[in-house]
Amino acid sequence: MSYLPYTLDKDDPDATPMGLIVLQTDETIEPEFNAYFADRRAPIYVSRIPSGAEVTKDTLAEMEKALPAAADLLPKIRPYNVVGYGCTSASSVIGSDQIERMVRKTCNTAVVTNPLRAASACANHLGVSKFALLSPYIEEVNEPLRRAFAENGVSMDVFGSFGEAEESKVVRISQRSVVDAALSLGADPSVEAVFISCTNLRTFDAIPEIASRLRKPVLSSNQSLAWHMRKLNSA
Repeated sequence: MSYLPYTLDKDDPDATPMGLIVLQTDETIEPEFNAYFADRRAPIYVSRIPSGAEVTKDTLAEMEKALPAAADLLPKIRPYNVVGYGCTSASSVIGSDQIERMVRKTCNTAVVTNPLRAASACANHLGVSKFALLSPYIEEVNEPLRRAFAENGVSMDVFGSFGEAEESKVVRISQRSVVDAALSLGADPSVEAVFISCTNLRTFDAIPEIASRLRKPVLSSNQSLAWHMRKLNSA
């Protein structure tokens, strides 16, 4: 064997990496992030966290203790400006501050965001606070989510759900179903905007049609998280 010479490239100082913790059962957030960040210079490093096949308050809460191990698997060559945790409902059960504490136990990052925190920031940026909520999940998951948004100044008195607990079915809910449900909820004159919850629900191609027909802002878990991570990484 011959040992051959090599040189090392320097890291791009203007392309600070971002970290993303994705649920084991999530099939949607990575392809949608590839679309949202198609123009990115900064790499996005992804780790996975164990998650239940069914979404309940108990399975969501169980992820809290697995967060440090998942964050520890992210590359450690450089510190991060931001790490995103990709679960809207778990963020409402565990709490954004606690998620940040658990991730920062093992990961050198300036800030940790999640879809709940991100959507609240996006709503504030847009100047809207009265949302219609579309969720795929059962009521024991939806109730703490609405309460958490209310604590962030975002009301979701108009809401609807597909009533599904199985992640393998959530990811396969059709775009037409998402569009029709969001249009129905968003048509309520009391709401200023629509939020489509769940990183596993496919929304990237649905949002433009919904927003065009409602003439109101339409946010989703993945869209909000991508927007907030981009903003925090460039701050």
